Amino acid sequence: MAGNSKRRGATRNSGTKKGASVGTGGKGRRALEGKGPTPRAEERPYHKAYKLKKKAESEAAKRPQRAGKPTPRDRTSSSHELVIGRNSVLEALRTKLPALSLSVFNRIDADDRITEIVSLAVEAGVEVREVTKGTLDGLAGGSPHQGVALEVPPYDYAAPEDLLEIEGQARIIALDSIQDPRNLGAIMRSAAAFGATGVVVPERRAAGVTVAAWKVSAGAAARLPVARATNLTRTLEAYKAAGLFVIGLDGGGEIDIADSQLLDGPLVIVVGSEGSGLSRLVREACDQIASIPISSDTESLNASVAASIALYEARKALG
Repeated sequence: MAGNSKRRGATRNSGTKKGASVGTGGKGRRALEGKGPTPRAEERPYHKAYKLKKKAESEAAKRPQRAGKPTPRDRTSSSHELVIGRNSVLEALRTKLPALSLSVFNRIDADDRITEIVSLAVEAGVEVREVTKGTLDGLAGGSPHQGVALEVPPYDYAAPEDLLEIEGQARIIALDSIQDPRNLGAIMRSAAAFGATGVVVPERRAAGVTVAAWKVSAGAAARLPVARATNLTRTLEAYKAAGLFVIGLDGGGEIDIADSQLLDGPLVIVVGSEGSGLSRLVREACDQIASIPISSDTESLNASVAASIALYEARKALG
């Protein structure tokens, strides 16, 4: 029996297939841990997303870079706009809205409007393209286009100080967070009619010169500069330092606009937003707060109407 015990002991100590292997060094454990998370598609050299990313990076590197911090003169609206529909495109071309290209359905049933649209585009030097319905559908994003689409470039804004360099006495209208582009367009139209030298709008949280504003301006946008201010309060302070008086319009003003003694000199008229009126900092930057007398049962005037009345009074003060 003793011999049998030795034999069993020898078997246990000799190492079998079921026993632990000598010198594995933890390789089996590391194998179970895997190779980590799968790389994202754009990080895998043979994936389509990686190639697209590299192509975009290459194209971006070829674009010219502006030196230094952008100024308001450099700022334009963010992207091209599209005017669609026969009436809208015709009206845009009649008011000489700058345009890049006109796309026309290649099987369109031409009427008087289409004939005039194409004629005006050719006269203005706008590229005319005949395209398929599918192309127009894609451009219009599913909106009804009636076979025509006009591509419009971003508006080129002036710098606030540019308005001081225009010949003649400075007569500027500043808009404090006007949100509706149609109000902006109407104010531009009145500003041009009453001899203003330009309009200033804030860079953020305010309407810019879009197609809607341009159309309502009835062509005034083509001849009246619009400047974009990074900070409207600082811009007003700079105008004051240059010798201009700043009048803010508000229903609770200290004086009626017609009685102001500041209207016959270099002037900035500030119009508040449609809902909240003048902001606190802008109000504090004004030399005077003036109101427009209205009937007691009328809550307030539309911003563009108020601006028109103030511009008329300012023009009248010049004699």
